[in-house]
Amino acid sequence: MAKHKYKFNPESLSYSKVTRSPKQKFMTFITYFFASLVLAVLYFLVFSIFFDSPKEKGLKRQISELKANYQIVNDELNRIETILTDLQERDDNIYRTIFEAEPVYSSIREAGFGGTNNYRDLEKMENSELVIDVKSRLDKLMRKVYIQSTSYDQIIDLAKNKEVMLASVPAIQPISNKDLKRTASGWGYRIHPIYKIRKFHYGIDFTAPTGTEVYSTGNGVIEIIDSSKRGYGNKIVVNHGFGYKTLYAHLSEFNIKQGQKVKRGDVIGFVGNTGMSTAPHLHYEVSINGTRVNPINYFFNDLSADEYERMIEISIKSGQSFD
Repeated sequence: MAKHKYKFNPESLSYSKVTRSPKQKFMTFITYFFASLVLAVLYFLVFSIFFDSPKEKGLKRQISELKANYQIVNDELNRIETILTDLQERDDNIYRTIFEAEPVYSSIREAGFGGTNNYRDLEKMENSELVIDVKSRLDKLMRKVYIQSTSYDQIIDLAKNKEVMLASVPAIQPISNKDLKRTASGWGYRIHPIYKIRKFHYGIDFTAPTGTEVYSTGNGVIEIIDSSKRGYGNKIVVNHGFGYKTLYAHLSEFNIKQGQKVKRGDVIGFVGNTGMSTAPHLHYEVSINGTRVNPINYFFNDLSADEYERMIEISIKSGQSFD
C-alpha cells in the first residue's frame, strides 16, 4: 500500500505529491474516529434489539418461570376461594339458619381491605404487579379464613347451647286451645274494635273466659309486669334469651313476680279484659331481636301441619281484633 498520496496536475501533465498539514491529519483522524464510533453504536443498537445477551436470556427465562409459577399459584388461590365461598354459604344458609343466628354480613367478611396502600414497598420490585396481586389475594383469604373460623367458634357455642335454646324458644300456645276454637284474630291488618280504623295487629288474640290459665310458651325470666287501665292493660313480658321475648296482655291477674325464672308450661297469669279490650281474651306477641313476628310460626310443639293450616284459616277470617 502506498504511504503517500499523489494528485494529478493538468497544467504540467504530471503527478505531484500531496502533503497534509498536522491540522488536516488531525481532522481526518477525528472524522474516521467518529464515523467508527457511530458505526459501533449502530451495531450495538441493532444487536441489542434483535439479539439477547446471555444475561438477558437468563433473566427472561427466570421471568417466564415466575409467570408460570404465578399461574399455578393463581389457580390454587382460585380453588381455595371457591372452597371458602362454599363454606361461607353453608355457614350463613345452613348452620346459622339451624341455630337461628344472623348471617355474617359481607361488609364484615370484606372488612379491612382498601384505604391505605399496604404494598408500597413491593412496588419497587420487578414484576411488582404480579407480586402485589398474589400478596393482596393472600391477605384477603387470611382475613376471610379468620372471620370464618370465628364464625365456626360461635356456631360451636350455639350448638352447646342448643338444648337450652330449644327449651327457651316459644313453641306452644299460651292457653289451652286444642280444638283451636279460641283463636279470634290473627296477625295482619284488622279493624280496630274501638277506633274502627284499619290497623296492623301484631299478634294473635285468643278468646277465653276470664280466669283461664295463661302459660309461658318457653323457658325464660319475667322481665316486665305492668298493671294499666289503658293499652295492653295488665301485661307480662318474658325474656327467653337468644333474642326471643313474648308478651301476654289484657290479663286479669298475675301468678309470678318480676325477675322470676319460669319454664315452658308454667302458669304466669290469667285471661282478663283489662286495658283497651272489648271482650275477655289474651293478646299474645312474639318478638325476635326487637322485631315482632307472627306468633303462629311458633306453635310447632302444639300443632300438626293440618292444625297449623286450620289456625291460619280461622285467624284470617276474623275482620276485627279484640284490642
